[in-house]
Amino acid sequence: MELASGESLAILGPSGSGKSTLLGLLAGLDVPGSGTVELQGRPFSSLNEDDRAARRGELCAFVFQSFHLVADLTARENVMLPMELQHRRDARARADAWLERLGLGERLQHFPAQLSGGEQQRVALARAFAVEPALLFADEPTGSLDHANGARIAELLFDLNRQAGTALVLVTHDEELAGRCDRRLKLREGRLDE
Repeated sequence: MELASGESLAILGPSGSGKSTLLGLLAGLDVPGSGTVELQGRPFSSLNEDDRAARRGELCAFVFQSFHLVADLTARENVMLPMELQHRRDARARADAWLERLGLGERLQHFPAQLSGGEQQRVALARAFAVEPALLFADEPTGSLDHANGARIAELLFDLNRQAGTALVLVTHDEELAGRCDRRLKLREGRLDE
């Protein structure tokens, strides 16, 4: 399979079909037993763990069903963290701008426990997009939210995908969410079908 810059791709399949495993392979978190993964036309899966982590840090971001926010960091600090790891001098300004853009300008100093589920997911989205990734991996990003918040987060995800030109790989079992993607692949018995 190939994914173009700015394209959105849904990977569908029943629970246990290997969707999250495939995502881990594409993101270089795992190494395939056979086959290869290339990122921007360059070998990725054949790199050692440190080199894969460095490339992933430069080019990729993640949004998960469970938000993976650091509990003792504020919303601002959670968004700043990956940019600080990249030694970006504009981390605070970018974090504030993205949180404002996602309607959280009044919640910068709040800790995750002080935020609703929808607000926490918006912090996770701000953190992902603030690093200007070439590729965003989203694993069931609306799965733990109620319908209204899930719909809002999905809208934001696709708006940001279009505006930033970030390629999006979305793992989901939600047919409606998958239908919003440019392409859909179904995982069946270890094979991807268009």
